Amino acid sequence: MAKTTEFHFKPLNVGRWVVWGCFALALFVAPRIWTSGLAQTMLTQMGIGIIACLAYNMLLGQGGMLSFGHAVYSGMGAFLAIHALNMAGAGTLGLPVSLIPLVGGLAGLVCAALLGYVSTKKAGTPFAMITLGIGELVFALALMLPEFSGGEGGVSSNRVIGKPFMGISFGPQIQVYYLVALYCFVCTAAMFALTRTPLGRMLNAVRDNPERVAFVGYDTHWVRFLAFTISGFFAGIAGGLGAINTEIVNGEVLHASRSGAYLLFTFLGGATVFFGPIIGAVLMVFAGVLLSELTKAWLLYLGLVFLFMVMYAPGGIASLILMNLRVAAFGKLRRIWTSYLALGGTALAALTGAAAMIEMVYHRQLNEALGPELRFMGATLNSAGVDAWFGAAWLLVVGLVLFEVARRHYLEQWGEIQEDIEKEIKRRESL
Repeated sequence: MAKTTEFHFKPLNVGRWVVWGCFALALFVAPRIWTSGLAQTMLTQMGIGIIACLAYNMLLGQGGMLSFGHAVYSGMGAFLAIHALNMAGAGTLGLPVSLIPLVGGLAGLVCAALLGYVSTKKAGTPFAMITLGIGELVFALALMLPEFSGGEGGVSSNRVIGKPFMGISFGPQIQVYYLVALYCFVCTAAMFALTRTPLGRMLNAVRDNPERVAFVGYDTHWVRFLAFTISGFFAGIAGGLGAINTEIVNGEVLHASRSGAYLLFTFLGGATVFFGPIIGAVLMVFAGVLLSELTKAWLLYLGLVFLFMVMYAPGGIASLILMNLRVAAFGKLRRIWTSYLALGGTALAALTGAAAMIEMVYHRQLNEALGPELRFMGATLNSAGVDAWFGAAWLLVVGLVLFEVARRHYLEQWGEIQEDIEKEIKRRESL
C-alpha cells in the first residue's frame, strides 16, 4: 500500500506581519519626523527603555516574579560595555562599537546566572526580598571598587573610535539612534518569540499554578532560573546601549531607584500584555525628561498616577486599550463615548485642582523668596491668598465627586455592553 502524503495549510497571520511592519516603520521614520536634538535623544532613550522594560516584564508579567533589583543586570551590562568600549578605543579589543551592547548582554547573562540561581529558589515575597538585598549589595560593592565603577565620577569613554565604516562613526546622535532602533526591534522580536516557545508557556504556567507544574514533573526553580538569565541578557543589552548613548556610566545605573522605575512603568504600561512595557518605556522617558522640566513635583504626580492606576485600572494602559478594542470590534463603543468624555473631564478638573495646590505648596517651600505669586497653566496664583486655595480645593472636591458619579454610570453601561457582547458571541456560535 502506497504511503500517502498529507499537506496541512497554515494561514498566514497577516495581522501580525502588519503590526511588526508598522513597528519597524515607526522606528525608522521617528527621527525623520522629530528632527531636533532633544527629540532624537529622547527617542534613543525610549528604544533603550523598551528593551529594559520588556526584559523586566519577562519576570513580572510572564513569570509572576516581582524583582526589586533588576537594575543590577542592566547596570553591570553598562559597566562592562563601557570598559569594553575603552579597550576597543585603546586597540586592546578588536570589537566594533555596534557589537559592544552584546558585551553588556553577556555581562548581564553571567551576573543573572550567578545571582539568579539563589534568587529563583524562592518565589513570591521571599524572591522580591532577595532581589532587593542583592540590588543593595551590588550597589554598595560597586562604590567600594572605584577601579571598576570609577567612584563618584563614574567611567567615561568615547564611542567614536577607529575609521568610519560607510560613513558611520556613531558620532551624530541619529546614528546612535538607529543602532538602538535595530537592537530594539531584534530584541523585541526575540522576546516575543520566546513567549511562544515551550519555555515561555511553561513560565506562564509557573506564574499561574506552580503546584500543578511541579505535579506534572517540571522543576519550577529551573523554569524561573532560565527566564531570569534570559531576562538578564536583554537587560544587559539595554545597559550596553545606554553606555554607548551617554558615554559615561556611574553607580546610579545600579541604584534601587532605577529598578523601581522599571517596576513602576512596566506596571503602568501593562504587565499582563506583551506591548504594555513598550508603552511604559515611552512614559518613563517623557516623565524623566519633559515632566521633570515642567515641575519639581513630578515624582509626586507620578506617584498619584500610579495610585490612580492601581485603584481603577490595575491591568495598565495596554489592558484598557485591548478592552476597548474588543468593544469597538462589536460596534458598541459609540454607546459609551459620552461616559469617557465625562470621566476625562471630571478627572481633568480634579487633577487641575490637586496640581494647583501642590504647586502652591512647592512654591511656598522652595521659592518663597520670589514672592507669593506663581504661574500655573497660564494663570497667576497667589499662594498667600485664601482665594487661590479655596478655588483649587473646590475644583478638586467637585471634580472627585463628579468623577465618582461618572464612574458608577460608566460601570453600569460597561456591564450592559459586556452582557450584549456575550449574547452576540453565543448567537454567532449557534449559527
